[in-house]
Amino acid sequence: MGLVKCCREQVVAVSLDTPAVEVARIMGEKNVGSVVVISGDNRPAGILTDRDLTVRVMAQAKNPGEMRAEEVMTRDVITFRDSMGIYEAIRKMTDEGIRRMPIIDEAGKLIGIVTMDDMIRMLGEEMATIAKNIEKQSPPIPM
Repeated sequence: MGLVKCCREQVVAVSLDTPAVEVARIMGEKNVGSVVVISGDNRPAGILTDRDLTVRVMAQAKNPGEMRAEEVMTRDVITFRDSMGIYEAIRKMTDEGIRRMPIIDEAGKLIGIVTMDDMIRMLGEEMATIAKNIEKQSPPIPM
């Protein structure tokens, strides 16, 4: 199964020049812990998390109205192709120690995002379906 099947297509994204205070407002409004920072051609340039705002802006006593997303984001964002399999993605996320990945198409443009929570939820649903099938096909357990 490809990642495109379990990714969220509605990605909360901001431009490189979005003020940090606006990023924080958007994150609160959308109830998300991260945003994808995109370039003008809709390609992921970085990812910016609530922790980034805390450590790189607040803890440094910088003015969040003057800081831009480009200055706060993590630049070396790891992206996954939409054709990547879920187990390969889980392994890569675990190896890299990350919980969120932007999904890109073959042209490198942002088409979705997948989180470890999304994958756990989807795998849980699959396991429940398998358990129901096993239960239907198994003899009853004597009580």
